[in-house]
Amino acid sequence: MAYTEDHIALAAEYALGTLDADERAQVETMMAVDPAFADVVQAWAFRLGVLNQMVGSVEPRPIVWENIRSEIARTALSQASLQISSQDPSREASEAPPLPQEPQTPPDTPPPPVPEPSAPEPASSDAPPPEPPRSEPGAAADVTPQFVPQTHAPDPRIVPVSQIPASDGSNVIRLEGRVKRWRNIASAVSALAAALLVTLSLQIFLPDTLPGALRPAPRIQTVEVKTPAAPLSASSQYVALLQGQGNGPAFILTIDGATRNFTVRKVGATPEPGKSFELWLISDKLPAPRSLGVIGTGEFTARRVLAGYDSDLVSAATYAVTVEQPGGSPNGRPSSAPVFSGKLIQTVPP
Repeated sequence: MAYTEDHIALAAEYALGTLDADERAQVETMMAVDPAFADVVQAWAFRLGVLNQMVGSVEPRPIVWENIRSEIARTALSQASLQISSQDPSREASEAPPLPQEPQTPPDTPPPPVPEPSAPEPASSDAPPPEPPRSEPGAAADVTPQFVPQTHAPDPRIVPVSQIPASDGSNVIRLEGRVKRWRNIASAVSALAAALLVTLSLQIFLPDTLPGALRPAPRIQTVEVKTPAAPLSASSQYVALLQGQGNGPAFILTIDGATRNFTVRKVGATPEPGKSFELWLISDKLPAPRSLGVIGTGEFTARRVLAGYDSDLVSAATYAVTVEQPGGSPNGRPSSAPVFSGKLIQTVPP
């Protein structure tokens, strides 16, 4: 099943242990119902588990928790201010107090009668002075003109603030969560790569500083030392067992150190009908194998052809037997691969 980047990031953070309680519950529910997703989480835990072995636990400083609390409070305050600013402004206009209106009198009501002036009474010395006339409350309101605000038709190009959808910030929070997840994963992978690089460097340059499980296996290099063969001694005897792959000896080659004559004895070789065995001298000092003659059908075959070769060449050469046509190779070169071969060893000390 193919999973999205969010699912893979959740699995990685679950393995790292950086999820909150709700997200961990969500991942555990997905693991319970989806075994494939549980395998993804297990794979992340296996990849990142090396960090737990190589890096110790670190207790954060108290200032870290204080910064986290301050950031949470600041985020909550900014979200509350966004919600207040997104409210409908027409609500405030509906709650404003109404303007006072001028009381209207019915048009058919006759005006009140005006009282006739009476004769002034003589003033007495004991009477108090007349009070000045008081203005009744509301008289000024009757004289003051009322200004009614003019209303205009609304401009269709202007969209009321109440109709603008307010952003709840969910997209921003979701994007911040995704960036946080991938940042944590990138940090973990970088730490893992750095740990592997340090381990590899120590394995190459300082393997003794690593634990036994992380030390590389010792490399054993086999060096083959070739000892040059000693030249033939005149007072020694030499022999070579000519045999094939996994078989016993087919011929025994004996060389006299003084005369360099050789004798071939047939031991286990069985001649093929219509074929002959031919003996060859093979050496790096020769441009091509040299024929030492056809091995006879009898038990022993003696030759003297080695007397013309150098002593060092004879002692270090390889002696091989091929299957040729009757009478040997017609062109002086082997016509088949060697079926038997061997090298000289000294049998009698000088």
